[in-house]
Amino acid sequence: MKNTSSHSYPRVVAATAATFFLFTFLSNLIFVNTASAADIETGRQKAQVCIACHGAAGNSEIPEIPALAGQTAQAITTALYQFREGNRKNPAMSPFAANLSNADMNNLAAYFASEKRAASIRVSSNDAVAQGPELAKKYNCVQCHGPLLLGQQHIPRIAGQQHTYLLAQLKGFKAMTRADMDGNMSSAASILKDNEIEILADYVAGLNH
Repeated sequence: MKNTSSHSYPRVVAATAATFFLFTFLSNLIFVNTASAADIETGRQKAQVCIACHGAAGNSEIPEIPALAGQTAQAITTALYQFREGNRKNPAMSPFAANLSNADMNNLAAYFASEKRAASIRVSSNDAVAQGPELAKKYNCVQCHGPLLLGQQHIPRIAGQQHTYLLAQLKGFKAMTRADMDGNMSSAASILKDNEIEILADYVAGLNH
């Protein structure tokens, strides 16, 4: 979700372009080509340990834990890489990712990306339904996360994601306590009003595509 204010928008666009090339480079250098080389069945077997938190097939039923089913493969490999390298920290994810090889990350990503996302059970409020689409455009959520917020490349799918998780991430970006790979999310969230965070999270969590 990106800031469109006149003083920061050029920096956001430049950072987005730079980040795209950086992660294209990382994808070629660090990770094998997921589409051609990743092993979904091996990923499925490795993912059995993930089910306790992220749910069967990656469809989380725990409000604080994100759904992984239908997530973009590169977004998953990127997150796992950040956890493994210590850029992101989490009591459960950090020790799990610490022992993953690049092939493990690609296999896990390919598996979860191949699974169907369960329909969101979130029923967005009337205010969120009315104001959410405009806020998503205003802060360039649709520019980076895609017109339907289904994600693209390393930028994650957020449509239908757990509401509590979305709230925590947006608040973390605003407070600059959430690891941010390029500063774009922190920059955008820094000017979000508290009520806009609530509206966006409510709106996005209720999307079913």
